Amino acid sequence: MISLVAQLSPHTGKKTACEALQVPRATFYRHHCTNSRSGNSRTHRPAPPLALSSGERQAVIDVLHSDQFCDDAPHQVYAKLLDAGRYLCSVRTMYRILETEHGNVKERRKHVQRPQYVKPELLATQPNQVWSWDITKLKGPAKWTYFYLYVIMDIFSRYVVGWMIAHREQAALAKRLINDSCTKQHIEAEQLTLHADRGSSMKSKVVAHLLSDLGVTKTHSRPQVSNDNPYSEAQFKTLKYCPQFPERFGSIQDARVFCQYFFNWYNKQHRHSGIALMTPEQVHYGIDQQILQHRSDVLAAAFEKNPNRFKGRQPVPKSLPTAAWINRPNTDQLESNLLTCVSHFH
Repeated sequence: MISLVAQLSPHTGKKTACEALQVPRATFYRHHCTNSRSGNSRTHRPAPPLALSSGERQAVIDVLHSDQFCDDAPHQVYAKLLDAGRYLCSVRTMYRILETEHGNVKERRKHVQRPQYVKPELLATQPNQVWSWDITKLKGPAKWTYFYLYVIMDIFSRYVVGWMIAHREQAALAKRLINDSCTKQHIEAEQLTLHADRGSSMKSKVVAHLLSDLGVTKTHSRPQVSNDNPYSEAQFKTLKYCPQFPERFGSIQDARVFCQYFFNWYNKQHRHSGIALMTPEQVHYGIDQQILQHRSDVLAAAFEKNPNRFKGRQPVPKSLPTAAWINRPNTDQLESNLLTCVSHFH
């Protein structure tokens, strides 16, 4: 029937032919377009005028595949090149080139949702307001042997303020690490909120008494909801997906040497996408504005050299977020809380 419509349509028109033979036009066009593509009659799409040339694309590929950047995500490469005074293309273009070469590079996964529990909602607008801490296992030299890595990080700057590796998970060890980290960062009473999941060390009386003595507020995730502690979980994933991360550690000394290297890199060299592609140390100690100004100068120079590349609009570097949330409330809830406060004071 489709072939009859195709034969009749040049004389009567496609609409009339489809009505006469009672064939939906959508069905006819679908079959017609499929046959056209299979017959290699598809027209060639011209390259966009602002697209990278083949030489520029090859330069981007060479940089992404170089020994220096082969283990870095495009966001990391983009930030490091900007800091070195070099601009090749946008982050999205890097992803597009990688996707063209290697297929889909985006990861998707579903997270557990447990609406029957009240979720914690924490806000940090500067460093040393909210810390997140957790413990993870590192495989030892033999099967069923583990070392325990304790990590405390600031959710605003992503800076790891303290870490420790031990042979076991113990509340006394957690107490010592928390106390040392608060002393090192000069934490005052009523300044800090410490968030964790519901592990035995996190809920222990030893840690609770210490936090009470220090004037630190403690909060906990909902049971079996890893999303309530996203910063620590994401940091552990960065650790264990590091190319140098071994399948097993030969001894606790090996684990400590590796983590000494890793956390030094994480704090001082790792460009974090959640903090405007800066390192945690730059944000934690307040030199982010200098970095933003330098990046602005590099992008301004690139725009002045070739404004057409940016469609006549000068690019600006990504700015640092003003707040970091654990479970940010939705807009309707924030407005409702604000109206409640206003009505209470009136």
